[in-house]
Amino acid sequence: MRRKGDGKLLAGFEKALEGQRLNMVYQPKVSLRDGHLTRVEALVRWDDPEFGPVEPSRFVPLAEQHGLIDDLTQWGLRTILKQWIDWREEGIDTCLAFNISALSLQHLDFPDLVERMCRALDVPTDRLVLELTEGATQPLIKLMDTLTRFRIKGIGLAIDDFGTGYSSILQLRHLPFTELKIDQAFVADLGRSRDCRLIIQAVVDLAHGLGLSATAEGVETVEQLRLVHELGCDVAQGYLISPPLPPHMLGEWKRDFRKRWPSLVGNDELALWREVELDTLREG
Repeated sequence: MRRKGDGKLLAGFEKALEGQRLNMVYQPKVSLRDGHLTRVEALVRWDDPEFGPVEPSRFVPLAEQHGLIDDLTQWGLRTILKQWIDWREEGIDTCLAFNISALSLQHLDFPDLVERMCRALDVPTDRLVLELTEGATQPLIKLMDTLTRFRIKGIGLAIDDFGTGYSSILQLRHLPFTELKIDQAFVADLGRSRDCRLIIQAVVDLAHGLGLSATAEGVETVEQLRLVHELGCDVAQGYLISPPLPPHMLGEWKRDFRKRWPSLVGNDELALWREVELDTLREG
């Protein structure tokens, strides 16, 4: 359904895309085993002089409906791959996660395009994870060959917001994902809902049984962090760990978070943290 003002918003978005007025922020994800940075999720932001900050939930559907999604996706990939190079020069070697539209996967040469972009900038393909929402997995089952080609090239695939859509376990079994992201709605109620705990435990067991890692989204409290760790999640993401950051702040965040981690997981794990630190020093 077209919303009032979408025409002006679309025109503004086209100008922003052409004029390089979009920007990217990055939200860290950390291992629940040791608190180390595992990857960052790249998030597109648009702050327009006329409309102010515009949510992706508004401009991404417009891009999909009006033939601009490929341009947006390619801009985003170029931006994050160049940023990876800057971070590598700072001594930060991490993985990048970026959400893509199922429409982009309809192009048979899309995996080749992404691989060429990585090679042109000398970014290893195994540093890139493409995220797709669970709702998109319905048509994705028809795009198995395209998804499989991404995996052959070493590019990871994550299913985002798991638990809010209607994909069957059979589809999940056949789609070549590497990561399953548990929707933040379940994490938000984790401390007071036995049902949410049971659901998260079941999803984690399912992910591990299929050889996938399990990421908890929307972790905002220490209690939630400790519970998702207890339930076996591999990775956590959310405002407790960090809000989305401008790229130049990642190095400072990484140094500060390593100091915060022991207090977040509790004193009972402080000894383990110190052992990890010592192992890191020995390896370095």
